[in-house]
Amino acid sequence: MVPDVNAAQVVACALGAFIIIGTASSVLRNLVVPRARSGLARWIGKTVRAPLIAVTRRMPSYDSRDRILSFAAPLTVLVTLIVWLILFILGYGLLLFSISSLGLGSSIREAASSLLTLGFVTTSRGQLSALDFAAAITGPLVIGLQVGYLPALYGAYNRRESEVTMLDSRAGEPSWGPEILARHASISSLDNLADLYRGWERWAADVSESHANYPVLIYFRSQAPSRNWLVALLSVMDSAALMLSLNPSRPQGEPRMAVRMGFVCMRDLARTMNIPYDPDPDPDSDIQLTYDEFLDGIRRLGESGFPMERTPDDAWPEFKGWRINYEEIAYALAWRIDAVPALWSGPRRGPEVSLAPKTPTDRRPSRRPK
Repeated sequence: MVPDVNAAQVVACALGAFIIIGTASSVLRNLVVPRARSGLARWIGKTVRAPLIAVTRRMPSYDSRDRILSFAAPLTVLVTLIVWLILFILGYGLLLFSISSLGLGSSIREAASSLLTLGFVTTSRGQLSALDFAAAITGPLVIGLQVGYLPALYGAYNRRESEVTMLDSRAGEPSWGPEILARHASISSLDNLADLYRGWERWAADVSESHANYPVLIYFRSQAPSRNWLVALLSVMDSAALMLSLNPSRPQGEPRMAVRMGFVCMRDLARTMNIPYDPDPDPDSDIQLTYDEFLDGIRRLGESGFPMERTPDDAWPEFKGWRINYEEIAYALAWRIDAVPALWSGPRRGPEVSLAPKTPTDRRPSRRPK
């Protein structure tokens, strides 16, 4: 005998199927399908980060802010898994409710028992067995995919941070483009810049691929508060743009490719994070970096003995033409992820932090006469 079906059960069936299909799509988009973006996962990330950002907005110390914000990305991974499981429990519970005489509470309890493979709630109803088996398969499958996802996530993170850490001795903490050129000039190793730019071209390609596939990586922070992957990339690109602008007679292949791959990486991440940008900016347009800030960098180069074929006035239009390709995205990303305040990297949240960025330092032991 077919049981009577009321309107509530029809609605529950449709809603349950919608929740299960939508959640399964989110799992596949986030963990399996390359570059497919999950709206649910993006919403979870924003929801997790919002209270942390609110708490840290008025903190006077960036180090304190960084410690709290370092929990945002790992919490997003954990909360996303929990939300997926809860939604599957709810979806299967609604389906069980729609085809049985069980109450809604009992249906959700049975769905949870099956999905989490606890088995403490069982039923002898044949029409429910298929749903119980489906739920029992779904739980371990989602958890297994998440467990397999973590090694890929942290592998990409470790590759990224290794290069960022190695850049400290070349660019200071936090990184700054003119500091890279100044330090190489001070030890007569400007010829080694080609190797640096080749390495960061590959690094940018790796970050573009991994961070577009796993957007939560964008929010993972470095171990030291004064380091940040975006600021490091920006400093390498600025150093390459300075080299191209100031010394046109030097080999330009490696710095050109570093700048090119750098802004390709930034544009890929901008699309992932729905940040608008101009794909074909006018090289003669103004940039947010001021000429006075540019001169501060030139002065740092002059102190180190960096050779300059062009004057600052002649180099400035060339430098603007390069930087306009990536400055807007870099500033938007730095604001979005609360990157460490650094020279030439734009404003940040918080009244004091955005006005007083840290400057690179290079402490050397004092030389005492024997």
